[in-house]
Amino acid sequence: MEVSFSNEIRSLKLGDGEVFHGEGILAVTKALLQSGVTYVGGYQGAPVSHLLDVMVQAKDLMGELGVHVEPCTNEASAAAMLGASIMYPVRGAVTWKSIVGTNVASDALSNLASPGVMGGALIVVGEDYGEGASVIQERTHAFAMKSAMWLVDPRPNLPTIVRMVEKSFELSEVSNSPVIMELRIRACHVRGSFKTKDNIAPRISARELQQEPAAFIYEKLAHPPVTYRHEKLKYDVRMPAARKFIVEQGLNEIFEGRHGDVGLIVQGGLYNTLIRALQEIGLADAFGRTEIPILALNVVYPLVPDEIVKFAAGKKAVVIVEEGQPEFIEHEIGSILRRADINTTLHGKDIFQMAGEYTAEVMLAGLAKVLPKYIGSIDVTPAQTYALDIGGLREKATKLLATPLPPRPPNFCVGCPERPVFAAMKLAQQEIGKVHISTDIGCHALATYEPFSFGNSILGYGMSLASGAGVAGFSAKRPVAIMGDGGFWHNGLLSGVTSAMLNERDRVLVIMKNGYTSATGTQDVVSSPRSASKNVAEGASATGSERTIENTLQGLGVKWLRSVHTYRVSEMREALKEAITTKTGGLKVIVAEGECQLERQRRVKPMRAQAMSEGRRVVRTRYGVDEDTCTGDHSCIRLSGCPTLTVKPATDPLKTDPVAHVTNGCVGCGLCGENAHAATLCPSFFRADIIANPSVMDRAMAKLRGAITGAA
Repeated sequence: MEVSFSNEIRSLKLGDGEVFHGEGILAVTKALLQSGVTYVGGYQGAPVSHLLDVMVQAKDLMGELGVHVEPCTNEASAAAMLGASIMYPVRGAVTWKSIVGTNVASDALSNLASPGVMGGALIVVGEDYGEGASVIQERTHAFAMKSAMWLVDPRPNLPTIVRMVEKSFELSEVSNSPVIMELRIRACHVRGSFKTKDNIAPRISARELQQEPAAFIYEKLAHPPVTYRHEKLKYDVRMPAARKFIVEQGLNEIFEGRHGDVGLIVQGGLYNTLIRALQEIGLADAFGRTEIPILALNVVYPLVPDEIVKFAAGKKAVVIVEEGQPEFIEHEIGSILRRADINTTLHGKDIFQMAGEYTAEVMLAGLAKVLPKYIGSIDVTPAQTYALDIGGLREKATKLLATPLPPRPPNFCVGCPERPVFAAMKLAQQEIGKVHISTDIGCHALATYEPFSFGNSILGYGMSLASGAGVAGFSAKRPVAIMGDGGFWHNGLLSGVTSAMLNERDRVLVIMKNGYTSATGTQDVVSSPRSASKNVAEGASATGSERTIENTLQGLGVKWLRSVHTYRVSEMREALKEAITTKTGGLKVIVAEGECQLERQRRVKPMRAQAMSEGRRVVRTRYGVDEDTCTGDHSCIRLSGCPTLTVKPATDPLKTDPVAHVTNGCVGCGLCGENAHAATLCPSFFRADIIANPSVMDRAMAKLRGAITGAA
């Protein structure tokens, strides 16, 4: 049973004058429907997965409106969907995680930005930047600038976010340019409310079909020689039109303040944090009333020179609050003021850190350095006291702990089918020695942490096999690449497998076939099980019903191919050893098959609960450790890393070391026992079947076993 978004779908149906309550990313979804969007596509990724997931499940609503929704196989295919808006007056939106997703989509985006669009084209990207990010630290800003795509960074306030979605379509149409809306993690998850409007059924849609294709217009193709004219149009026609619209519609916001000698120019997405920092030194309140003038840039590219000059005129200083580097906005504002012969002092990266997330603490420290120069009455003592308090707390904590806090790296879920593969790899390397391992984006990247510490590179989603190509040329042992089924279909098939086949490379690839793109929310892939609602009978292999990956590999000519269930640790170890050491040349692929445990539990738990409520017999498998047998060397823990496999003090006074212990979080995957058998560890693990609503035979057998063990 998949995750249900029934409550979110109800929010999408709200009509004119009703009140929406929820998260920022769902507000964006509602705003798309209010804007009359014709088609929506994308590729899942934090923090914007919610948008596409909800729309996919809202099939009835999308059908009523005629909105075409398409989950894409990667970001490039999503960006290519926007080609519909080049020749047709239809509004389209796509979404993905940036910056990595934008990099994948870059080819299509460049070719989209060159001819421009007729219908509104909006790209909603999750700007995954800062301490909570899960990718490399880069910004979308540079891409928007180099391709002349307008970049919106809305203030994290639901009415503002919704208005900016609606206005972004208008901005796109007025300037014939695609618009990117970057939503930071906090903007996606900020909660609030806004008054809704009726959803708009688009004039051209899945219900109102376009009867004839658009007329051929060569100038609309991204192809020389017309691309030379496109370049001129971007900056001579489209950008002026965009700037005019930004001013007329008041997309950037000015918040007046009584201290007129200094002003703050901030990216819209950082506005809330800036207000919080100003609060600490008494220059703003919790409702956003500020004593220092603020220009909040909801559109960070292009900037409007007249708007910047007007804000800076008459001020002694302007402070630019721009997160990340390079300081694109600060450089551009500096140029604008210099050309206008405005001698206002400009502060930015001279007082704020060059790189990293701008938390309230970071902003507070920077503002405390500069504001006293221009506001004589300001008291920065709270900022200084805060910094001292933080330092004192850290020092106090260090003394109390005596040692640094133990690291707590991310871990695989309990019962994750990928953990046994890495346990098998650990055992295989004990026999054949270390090998180069190219890792990939996905759940399996967690194997780079203890207790496995596998991986020599992560180069991109589905890029593991390709990233080991250079190593293969000088490595004495065959390098191994790890790839998920999501990565395989996203990019790995073309960038890795076909390249290896073309060059007849002697490589090893392990594909984790868990059935879904699990790390982003268990969305379907081409090889996902096709059973209704993902309901596969308990005990069956959910991914075994589809053999698409294996068939694809065989069709490409892969000769050495093994499919091994992930929990067969001994079998997996032998397959790995054979793949790495065999004299057979060419690409060798091991498909490690095992359903994502999260998806399995979502499916199994409701079925089990229903059976129990109906009084039917239900068996749950659990594992435990015989304390008397456990030697206390904890090899099982170092090999498995399962969160439910831990230690506890021994009850035997002669045992000084703690013994292994399985907590109640166990889902009965059996990996601990498999590892103990494969590695020839102490035979301390036992299996127990817990029976609810037992039959007469179950009760009789329990009594018999009790009598035998009692007598023993």
